[in-house]
Amino acid sequence: MESLGNVGISGFAAFVPPYRVSLESWCDWTGNSWDKTRAVIGRSFRVTGPQHNVYTMAANAALKLILEHDVDPRRVGYLAVGTESGTDNATSAAVIVRGLVDQALQARGLPPLARDIEAPEIKQACLGGVYGLKGALRYLALDGAQRQAIVIAADVAEYALGSSGEPTQGAGAVAMLLEANAKLLAIDLRSASNASAYRALDFRKPFSRYCGQTLGEDQRPRDFPLFNGKYSTACYVDATMASLGGYLRKQGGSPAAHVRELGAVFMHRPYHRMPMAAWMMGYLFALGAEGGAGHDELARYCAASGIDLADVLAEMRADPQLLGHALGGELVDEPYPLTARLTKALKEAPERGALIEGKLKLGAEVAKEFGNLYCASLPAWLAAGLEDAAASGVELEGRDILLIGYGSGDASEVLPARVVAGWRAAAAKTRIQAALDGAVDIDRDTYQALHQGRADTLPATPEDKGFRVERVGKVDTPAFQDLGIEYYSCA
Repeated sequence: MESLGNVGISGFAAFVPPYRVSLESWCDWTGNSWDKTRAVIGRSFRVTGPQHNVYTMAANAALKLILEHDVDPRRVGYLAVGTESGTDNATSAAVIVRGLVDQALQARGLPPLARDIEAPEIKQACLGGVYGLKGALRYLALDGAQRQAIVIAADVAEYALGSSGEPTQGAGAVAMLLEANAKLLAIDLRSASNASAYRALDFRKPFSRYCGQTLGEDQRPRDFPLFNGKYSTACYVDATMASLGGYLRKQGGSPAAHVRELGAVFMHRPYHRMPMAAWMMGYLFALGAEGGAGHDELARYCAASGIDLADVLAEMRADPQLLGHALGGELVDEPYPLTARLTKALKEAPERGALIEGKLKLGAEVAKEFGNLYCASLPAWLAAGLEDAAASGVELEGRDILLIGYGSGDASEVLPARVVAGWRAAAAKTRIQAALDGAVDIDRDTYQALHQGRADTLPATPEDKGFRVERVGKVDTPAFQDLGIEYYSCA
């Protein structure tokens, strides 16, 4: 992989709110199967209390990054926030976050962030953080070559009680430090690939959901999305296949051999099983694109599944027409049904362990504790994976890895990265698992109260020294207006 020098990621810092919902307890409350839930979804997720929103979480992560990685705030020239959970339709989340961080830095006797800083907020469902990352890389490779960049992916993922999405909730933020001389990962945008398409009825958040909504004590509208679960999964698979296919075509040579040689793969992770299923499809698509030996291996899976190879190859080349079917009133559950059937044969193949679980195992156990963080899901898993590799002695130096992002609607990005020399020292500073410390397990009544914006049953939490929502404005007069504007404090 040729890169634009060593432009890339040098460090991570994460923040999650303290209130944890054990999925085992949630299964007891709701009558769901714990065995199935832990195999498919994970082990827990976090919810926000009235003291936290997407801005406080992002600011907490950014401040940790600056302090723990000895960042000179005056060198930061680009600060981006990728989120779909903002509560202001005018001011960039990055501008709000920089205001909070500046106050905390100055309270510590440190200089504020540079005045000449780019501060965009980027929204595209769960892909905003990846788009922010690409913007930072371009900034550092061009006009910001002597500066540093910080990208924060932060979200509050919440679903209506009783919905299929409820166990896949989460809340948190991951901040990333980017430099021209990366200490962890060099990322090559020239080899990156992307795909996007309009899907109409996939995961959406229209403003009309707020009409008639009664606000809770925290004065925050409940951000429950509209979604069609199986159709949304189909969109995820189709977009990921499109972006991965574009990436493999850029590589030339044997697509399957390239996939086998990767050191690790990290993907958007709404729940544990989804990236596993998508990556199996991706490997089969790589075999289909290769011809020769690739088709021979694919033919073995076809024979075991009772499917004709020519039919599978035709399906891989076809457009599943997800939008057309949706607009016609039919939601497609599986865009590539024949290929999906082949994954069952792949599961039984001896190479499955190294090709599938082996590529996705780093950091996977820690990621099960985060829940779905929307924009922050991929960065959280990536950080956990690098920390896991360093702690367990996995040798990644010089190895190529893939970062595969996705945002509903849909859009997907594949970013190839190479682990740089000396990466272990930077990985040791990541402390992503430590971000989960201090959790307070909450019971059913407290969980439901927080879900409704009430704080009347909140248990005691460890002392919180970070950013907090102090109050929310309620005045709307000709002389003064602050209705809905949050005011913050930082202990």
